[in-house]
Amino acid sequence: MASTELIYINFKGGIVSPGYLKEVLDIAASAKVEHVGFGLRQQLMMEVPQKGFASFNKACKEKNIQFDREQVTIPNIVSSYQAAGIFTTDSWLREGVYKDVFNLFDYTPKLKVNICDSTQSFVPFFTGHLNWISSDSSHFWYLYIRLPKSQTVYCFPALVYTNDLALVSKHLEKLILSEGVTSGQELYKQSKETLHFISKPIDKELEMPKFSLPYYEGFNKHDNTYWLGIYRRDQLFSVYFLIDLCNICLQTKIGELYTTPWKSIIIKGIESKHRNLWDYILGTYRINVRHAANELNWQVEDNNEEGLMLKRHIIRHFDKEDVRTYGISFAVKTKPSSSMFGSVIIRKQQSKNANRLKSLDRFEILYTSDFNPNSSNYKVFRKDVEKDYLGIYLVSLCKFFYERKDFEGSVSLETSHPSLNPAAEPVSSKTVHQCKHCLSIYDETLGDGENGILPLTSFNDIPDTYKCPLCEAGKEDFITVEESSLQLQGA
Repeated sequence: MASTELIYINFKGGIVSPGYLKEVLDIAASAKVEHVGFGLRQQLMMEVPQKGFASFNKACKEKNIQFDREQVTIPNIVSSYQAAGIFTTDSWLREGVYKDVFNLFDYTPKLKVNICDSTQSFVPFFTGHLNWISSDSSHFWYLYIRLPKSQTVYCFPALVYTNDLALVSKHLEKLILSEGVTSGQELYKQSKETLHFISKPIDKELEMPKFSLPYYEGFNKHDNTYWLGIYRRDQLFSVYFLIDLCNICLQTKIGELYTTPWKSIIIKGIESKHRNLWDYILGTYRINVRHAANELNWQVEDNNEEGLMLKRHIIRHFDKEDVRTYGISFAVKTKPSSSMFGSVIIRKQQSKNANRLKSLDRFEILYTSDFNPNSSNYKVFRKDVEKDYLGIYLVSLCKFFYERKDFEGSVSLETSHPSLNPAAEPVSSKTVHQCKHCLSIYDETLGDGENGILPLTSFNDIPDTYKCPLCEAGKEDFITVEESSLQLQGA
């Protein structure tokens, strides 16, 4: 029997008042909860000890705090509200409009609903089932429908007026869940026939913004105040740290906190005279607010230690190789049913043998054709990759990203350094040994732990009886290739 109960508390649109959050955290602390986290859908998650669950449940009912248990969860409404004013400034979709939309949802959606500004790249567009995206026309929205258990996205052939977003969402949910309508065209047809809502024709296709994840951590100046972003490497926040955080907000009259799909929190409107309070609490709890950018651009499934360990493993390789990852986002997908947001996805290949050794796990690397994580057009870069080789292939994929002809960062400029001049003679790179049958590689710096070969063992020094760990081809079937050329295969 599990010693804890995993529960979720939704914050509509990722917004929560400090007073309400403090009530939740006080109850959690009384139930001996030490840490909480935030999910991909901007909700609060916590493991409540079984011994304290009855008192936790009773206190929540007394305070009218709704929560879901892991077995039956209602998805939170995701929004880009937290980006308004700091990551997006030139848009008709202001904070007041978001709140008007949230207030229209007088029911609790059972489908995942996303409400996003089309000009931002901080919150994913299409991870919901009903994905509302602002258009260039003030108060009119695109709607992209992704049916449950599907990755196919259907564009509703009309823009919908702001005041009717909740009405249309509720109607479509009924058609999808109760009546089983599975065709996008049929959903639109039935909606037009049975529902009155304000709409207008789509006069131009949605233009997705070039992906550039803003640095969402630390103190940042905005107009005459600061905003603070807080990320935790293990995705866990101390309950008592968050209680003290709420106390500062209440003391300094900050009325809202914002959770993000990157499992972090944002506080806006910090006045200069109160900076010392925030510095004190961050120092008291030893909270680091300046992590490397190549650690912030990752998404991992909720409550998934396996995915976190894989992320840490790859980041260590990135740090060792000093890899640039600006403009790319990564996601780790270990469960077949999860919908992840990333321009590059490391997906665990499923095995029928659930009890097999972790060392036998294999992964495939996928990437979108334009490296925009909002795209659903994924290509396979590599299959059947061992964990120890993921970093090597991902470094090659990053190089491929920056060397694309359509990379917008490219300029027509001849550099003074000959090795950086595209017209210069190619510079030799590190060599590895690759199986010509299954494309597995032997890297002398890593060795092959499964076969008892230590790191830094030369390929020439391994036994002649060595076989490929994946397809069991002989040592003679390995060819020497430059690591940089690996990107050309399967790209």
